[in-house]
Amino acid sequence: MNENVNLYGEKRIFRIGSQPDAKTSYVFVLLEIFAAEGGIQSYVKDIWRAYLAIPDREPAEVFLLRDVAGSYNPFETKNFKFHYCKTFHPMLGRIRLSASLLACLWGQRPSHVFCGHINLAPLVQVLCQRFEIPYTILTYGKEVWEPLPPQYERALKQAARIWTISRYSRDRLCSSNTIDPMQVQILPCCVDGDAFTPGPKPKALVQRYGLEGAKVLMTVARLWSGDIYKGVDVTIRSLPAIAKIVPNVKYLVIGRGDDRPRLAQLAEDLGVADRVVFAGFVPTEDLVEHYRVADAYIMPSQEGFGIVYLEAMACGIPVLSGDADGSADPLQDGRLGWRVPHRDPKAVAAACIQILTGDDRRCDGQWLREQSLAYFGRDALAQRLKELLDKAR
Repeated sequence: MNENVNLYGEKRIFRIGSQPDAKTSYVFVLLEIFAAEGGIQSYVKDIWRAYLAIPDREPAEVFLLRDVAGSYNPFETKNFKFHYCKTFHPMLGRIRLSASLLACLWGQRPSHVFCGHINLAPLVQVLCQRFEIPYTILTYGKEVWEPLPPQYERALKQAARIWTISRYSRDRLCSSNTIDPMQVQILPCCVDGDAFTPGPKPKALVQRYGLEGAKVLMTVARLWSGDIYKGVDVTIRSLPAIAKIVPNVKYLVIGRGDDRPRLAQLAEDLGVADRVVFAGFVPTEDLVEHYRVADAYIMPSQEGFGIVYLEAMACGIPVLSGDADGSADPLQDGRLGWRVPHRDPKAVAAACIQILTGDDRRCDGQWLREQSLAYFGRDALAQRLKELLDKAR
């Protein structure tokens, strides 16, 4: 028997020559995956891709509260069956989900149930405990960072395991809801290394945004007044100091939202309006070309994880993040990028100047890509998921 320690500080034990356990089956219970787009939906889809990549995977069933049959679903196979529970009236949908899940648990007695959102946790707890089936709750970020009502906290505490995306999210979850950290396991976000790749600056985009000859800082973020934690305003405030050392610096902001007028006015007031380019909404399929425009990806934020940092590094672009959030994981505690106080323009300016003018390994695009994919590529996620499923048996 051999053992080592993985990125999350957990011991991994390898039993040489041991025989695999008997096959088990799993059930996933989620709110919605195909009817909406967002971080949770992307995360679950990555988990499913990882699951389908596992050799000799167990049969599984998926119950979706708000999705309807007929939605485009590339994941459904003979051994990965989906149940769509949306109805005209939301309450009827919950009744339908409850009845369908109850029938599945009673008839098939799966070895483990995975609850994909805290809002479904009390239901999963009641049904699973009725049949003495262990369950795991998947958490993503803000939905569990504050104290929860008693029934949700109780469902968390009685779960066999809790999965979350980063050490930061684990710590916020545990401190707010008195959860034992040993109950929580990390299943991180991942990046598609085949989709996000390095390449030359696209001339068409350089011309479109007026970036000829510029050193380009870039951020991809929602520009909502409720999301100022993304740090776009902080980066704009840092531009005057950066421009003194890097006179050709420009800042490309990708995203839309009601906070854009305030940000544009801030740039005007600081005399850097000619350096800030608001690109608006960019479809996901066009993001890789926009990352290639950048010389650095800058987002001094407070993230649960920060998938955008992985996307940028997979494209070979240096990154800057905040220093008190889940970005510690994709940036590997600063080994792969710069981490600064997220509301400090002076710190952001100093780091940006170092990125744009210095000679640092964290600016080596090929090395950045290799290191980020080694820990957070799709193959790494599949391996991590397999480890956690093995522990769930």
